[in-house]
Amino acid sequence: MKTEILPVSEILTALQILKNGGLVAFPTDTVYGLGALAFDDEAIKSIYAAKDRPIEKAIPILIADLSDLNQIADSIPRLAQILARQFLPGALTLVIPKKDSLPPSVSSTPTVAVRIPDHDDARALLRAAGPMAVTSANISGQPSPISAQEVYEQLRGRIPLILDGGKTRGGIPSTLVDCTKEQLEVLREGPISKEELLNFVKKLG
Repeated sequence: MKTEILPVSEILTALQILKNGGLVAFPTDTVYGLGALAFDDEAIKSIYAAKDRPIEKAIPILIADLSDLNQIADSIPRLAQILARQFLPGALTLVIPKKDSLPPSVSSTPTVAVRIPDHDDARALLRAAGPMAVTSANISGQPSPISAQEVYEQLRGRIPLILDGGKTRGGIPSTLVDCTKEQLEVLREGPISKEELLNFVKKLG
């Protein structure tokens, strides 16, 4: 497979590949991500193959706007809605009950992780394509790439397209919170601290 690098503005080319079941790498507010359309089971399976990713590791969903949440979940917990309005777009990933129509390749559990990246180019692609299953554009266990060239060095010949948006900020992964229970549970602390989240929820009463 030939891997092409195009400017991040080439959204129409990316859409054509995605709609044909292909994978596209693109910049986000943290690192470069590798994505497929969120409801394309076979394409999502190919993410695991391209990355040599263990099949038991769920893949998060990225969306462009809060209004897209109802495409991912039938019932969005009140806590998730409140946190999303406060912290998204940004470095917060919410675990919510997943819609039955999402393929099992996204997550083998009844839940799914969802985030809105704070990155204009990423959100432009997501608005055009709809929700996407996205994980870091690297071989599993290797460094997460912060440039199109770093993606190319790892995934050349494994994916058809890399959208080049320059270097990303990199840094630590987003904070991951479980919103499916009565009490907020921080599963992974990231740029948004557990203390900040708990204080925010406490103020709400």
